[in-house]
Amino acid sequence: MNDATPRAPLVLERLQEAAGPRWQVHLHAEAESTNALAATTPEPGLVVVADHQTAGRGRLGRTWVTPEGAALTFSAVVDPGLDDEWWPLLPLVAGYAVARTVGGSLKWPNDVLLGGRKVCGILVERVHVRGRGADTPLAVVGIGLNVDQTSDELPVPTATSLALETGPRDRTELFGELLDQLRTGLDAAVRSPGDTLRDYRGLCDTLAQEVRVELPGGETLEGRAVDVDEHGRLVVENAEGTVVVAAGDVVHVRPSE
Repeated sequence: MNDATPRAPLVLERLQEAAGPRWQVHLHAEAESTNALAATTPEPGLVVVADHQTAGRGRLGRTWVTPEGAALTFSAVVDPGLDDEWWPLLPLVAGYAVARTVGGSLKWPNDVLLGGRKVCGILVERVHVRGRGADTPLAVVGIGLNVDQTSDELPVPTATSLALETGPRDRTELFGELLDQLRTGLDAAVRSPGDTLRDYRGLCDTLAQEVRVELPGGETLEGRAVDVDEHGRLVVENAEGTVVVAAGDVVHVRPSE
């Protein structure tokens, strides 16, 4: 239990001011999943924020729940302006934006790390909106950042929070910084996907690591992560050859001491 003073709730007016005129913020005191809410009536620029998210969804069907007032959880609806072949870059762009904001690094594809422990999870989902005679795809970018959790409030030893790693942060200020970085990253990806991948590789701790990848079909791949290819896929080499991974859960395998 956390016996500290109750955490200050988020305030809509402050969030909207921090976000700026390009975003329309909707604040919920409590919500099961901001991604689900944002996908109900998606419009570019919509940002759904939950002061307390009770049934958040992570990658590979995982749940993500935090103590009340301890995290920053929101989902932003964006029109990426990318051709279909470049859509796989979106999770990487989102992860890079968060890592830049908090001074962290990345575990492929978009787990944000501080001190080698996970501080943020990201779920990017594609939604379709019927309008003007065309089926227009939009992206819902869900971000769950551990801000104020104490050690005993974290679900696993491999998780951490900003408060534990870098000190207390104001959730509203972080919100504005994250949206700025996300928009900057999306614009950069449209201009030059190659530059986006170069920048991402520079923050990706997975590269040059021995890894174990749990694949969606239940199989496991082990080898050395040698690259992130032009479409954001992880390239793993082992004794059997080279394997390109589009989706999976990566574990950095450290030699026993």
